[in-house]
Amino acid sequence: MTRSRPTKRQGAIALACTGGLLTAVGFAGLGPITATASSHREAPLISGTPQYDGTDLYAFRSPEKKNSVTLIANWLPFEEPAGGPNFYSFATDAQYDIHVDNNADAKPDVTFRWTFKDHYVTKDTFLAATGPVTSLKDKDLNYYQTYKLQRIGKKGKKTIIKKRRVAPSNIGSASMPAYSKLRSQATTRVGKNVKSFAGQAEDPFFLDLRVFDLLYGGDLSESGDDTLAGFNVQSVALQVPQKWVAKNQNAKKNPVIGTWTTTQKKSANGKWVQVSRLGNPLVNEVVIPLKLKDAFNGSKPTQDGAALKYVTNPELPKLIEAVYGIDAPKTPRNDLVSVFLTGVEGLNKAKGKVTPSEQLRLNMSTPVTAEPNRLGVIGGDNQGFPNGRRLADDVIDIALQVVEGELVGSPNDLGDGVDINDNPFDKTFPYLALPVSGSNADPHPSAGGSANKESSSEGLLQSVVPGRQSAIAFIGVGLLALVGGIGGAARRTRKD
Repeated sequence: MTRSRPTKRQGAIALACTGGLLTAVGFAGLGPITATASSHREAPLISGTPQYDGTDLYAFRSPEKKNSVTLIANWLPFEEPAGGPNFYSFATDAQYDIHVDNNADAKPDVTFRWTFKDHYVTKDTFLAATGPVTSLKDKDLNYYQTYKLQRIGKKGKKTIIKKRRVAPSNIGSASMPAYSKLRSQATTRVGKNVKSFAGQAEDPFFLDLRVFDLLYGGDLSESGDDTLAGFNVQSVALQVPQKWVAKNQNAKKNPVIGTWTTTQKKSANGKWVQVSRLGNPLVNEVVIPLKLKDAFNGSKPTQDGAALKYVTNPELPKLIEAVYGIDAPKTPRNDLVSVFLTGVEGLNKAKGKVTPSEQLRLNMSTPVTAEPNRLGVIGGDNQGFPNGRRLADDVIDIALQVVEGELVGSPNDLGDGVDINDNPFDKTFPYLALPVSGSNADPHPSAGGSANKESSSEGLLQSVVPGRQSAIAFIGVGLLALVGGIGGAARRTRKD
């Protein structure tokens, strides 16, 4: 695919947008490591209860139905395909929510809530499937789940789906010889304009997790392997008319929405307690310090002002100064506030007063891209991340390329060597790739390990830096140039 270079205005907006994400990636590479992937095991308490752990959130204008918006959320990271006899499911004592703020007050105006129930044909067997399952209602599907979907607004609750079946874990080809049929049956149409799906899917997030080994081995030699390949997650997907989520049901006048997910778990006293929260990728993992991670998972967006100092006084420049002896930029870093807390002017900031809060913001009026660019806004594709998030947006490469000077005079194609998901996404709802089968003898093939053994010791950074010894130092310099340039880019944007 031919890459389109961003215009001056697009570049300025992109630089401001990616600043916060780069801060997050920088923490992951240089600071204490407490989590992996987008939001997989991001805090101490939630890492021990994976059924309630939200991993990723996606929000985008539906490509085949442009007057609608699609919301996708995933839970339960690192599902091993052959992980029986108790395969994977949603928790039955949980409320799985996707919240929408359409008036920028950091409070949910619309909430979509999924709750689940377990069902067994018999408990006199250890098998989840006692024979070939050819439909969701096949009696050989011994264990299955159903879900209820509610839409909660200021006028109360409305049940959209009372009881529908969940797509089960893909146990294997003998138990489920035609899994795509089960996926199709689990994809539900409600009326003319609403579609819903709940069930297992292949984890859509793609990256090389060896970033945590001193930034890809200290010289980027450890790269090119999608270390989430072959793992599944529990997913919900919902396609609704834009007016369902827009302020005053008018998406033309009020196109910007903010979204985030939460999980509530029923406690011993019968009360619901929020245990997971997720908006943008990477925030709780690497921006919020360890002492506040569990608290963030239980917090509300209206409380995010308390985290302002971690945005305006980020840890990353201090780490660069400690590691490389490069002076940290002056604080407070007010240029980063728009990325995390308000939305970016001219891209995805709502009209009028905006209450600062961490959300994944989407401008539903941005035209659907005919040929999407995996680099999103920095690739000249304003429909991509961080203006919402599509399944194929490469959030890791977006960060790495800007770190190495993509928008400050040093164009490059740097990345972790993982540009696309290991399994192709579907072109129609629910878009997610089918889950990896439990009968797969090699569900986690290494695509980059053998190739990288033959590569030069300088790794992927060689095209930018002429030598291994200077690679890590150059990353520090690139980061410093980036954070120093955000304010200037924002000023140029205002003048355009």
